[in-house]
Amino acid sequence: MKPVEIYTSSLCGFCHAAKRLLNKKGVKYKEISVDGDRALRAKMTKRAQGQTSVPQIFVGKEHIGGCDDLHDLERNGALDLMLEG
Repeated sequence: MKPVEIYTSSLCGFCHAAKRLLNKKGVKYKEISVDGDRALRAKMTKRAQGQTSVPQIFVGKEHIGGCDDLHDLERNGALDLMLEG
């Protein structure tokens, strides 16, 4: 399974929803909290091609977007394929 990274903020409902989906699927992920860390948020923004909102989710080296994008991939059956690589 490809590694998954998710940039989050503790008060973000979309972050919690994305993590719930990943947990439900049994996907192990690295959570990177950007709470109060401007440098880390800037790194996330650069990696996410200018996206500043959280969550920002990466599967392997590929940026998949945020919570809605993650759920869209799941609904379309593409998330499992992406995770398997």
